[in-house]
Amino acid sequence: MSLTAARSGEVAPGTGPGSATAPPTETARTDTAPDGTTPTDKTPTGTPPTGAEAGTRPRVVVQRRHPARWITAAVIVFVLAQFVWSLFTNPRYEWDVFGQYFLAPAIVKGLGLSLLLTVLGTVLSFILGAGLAVLRLSPSPLLSGPAWLYVWFFRSVPLVVLILVFYNLGYLYPKLGLGTPFTADHWLVEFDTTLTITAFAAALIGITLHESAYASEIIRAGILSVDAGQLEASAALGLPARVRFFRIVLPQAARSILPNAVNLVIGLVKGTSVVFIVALPEIFYTVQVIYNRNGKVIPLLLVACVWYAIVTTALSIAQYYVERHFARGTTRQLPATPVQRLRRWVREAWARLGEEQGTTPAARQGASGTAAAGPAGAAVTDTDAGTDAGTDAGVEAARSLGSETPGVSR
Repeated sequence: MSLTAARSGEVAPGTGPGSATAPPTETARTDTAPDGTTPTDKTPTGTPPTGAEAGTRPRVVVQRRHPARWITAAVIVFVLAQFVWSLFTNPRYEWDVFGQYFLAPAIVKGLGLSLLLTVLGTVLSFILGAGLAVLRLSPSPLLSGPAWLYVWFFRSVPLVVLILVFYNLGYLYPKLGLGTPFTADHWLVEFDTTLTITAFAAALIGITLHESAYASEIIRAGILSVDAGQLEASAALGLPARVRFFRIVLPQAARSILPNAVNLVIGLVKGTSVVFIVALPEIFYTVQVIYNRNGKVIPLLLVACVWYAIVTTALSIAQYYVERHFARGTTRQLPATPVQRLRRWVREAWARLGEEQGTTPAARQGASGTAAAGPAGAAVTDTDAGTDAGTDAGVEAARSLGSETPGVSR
């Protein structure tokens, strides 16, 4: 009944005692509000309609489309597929020759020499680089100046040039030794330069001096990354400088040093290939000697490439787990390993498959069982053994709903 008809004492049509028509609802008001507006709907503005007003049409969530992403992925997959297809169909790769020389004794021996140079060069360069980094951080210009000059010089000269210079050092200094300063009188000890500095020694000295310049900058950057408050607090506690460096600064700097240090080692593994210039039989030089004899260039170069890839992959895996170990002091939860990510992906894919089929994996397996939901007769199913807290909360919520149902006593 409208408010206008009620004020005039009239009865609106269809609202008499014998009328079967339902009286109009309050949403059909036609009176004017004191502010001059005429409301047409009782539902407040911004309130979503419910019941019959909402209709029966369900809301559909439309996912955002990424056409450029799919096109780029399709191009990449096509190029990779084309390359893989050519690997198996192109006879010029000569995979039989590759298999014949992959584990040949000469190749394995050359790989061992490359790894030996890598290990010795890494250890010696980081020992020397650590000392240079400490000198660079010294407030004394007499220490920081020569250290800066060393880093500048050996980062400026290519590695292959350094190796050649030390290999031919006998041309400049036929004799080396200890004796009277500023003279050639080596009365204490003397040795022949050409016989002492062999090809292996020249390569190792060149690698050590070259890589130590880069290692010193890596270590210095890691030390500078440590918060100054750590140094101030350790100094306030009265700890000696040696203890502050090795027990406070260095463990925190290791997390910043490690990624760049591993990158340096990986580069050094491949950088050892330049020692072929002094006829040192590492893996690349050995491959060159073999394909110069039989003319099988591509298969033997593939042998060297695959061995380099295997070594760098092993170093990358070790780097990942060492970085994960050092991340314990900075993150509450460690990043998932590739195996853990694979398991999670399989579990999520299995759960989505169950949702598409209308049942959950736990319901299909029947392994988790059901739990009573309360007096209302509902049941709660534990679908994941790793979500005990969420399941208990759901059970309590169901019990509280059941206790609030009319006619049901606790």
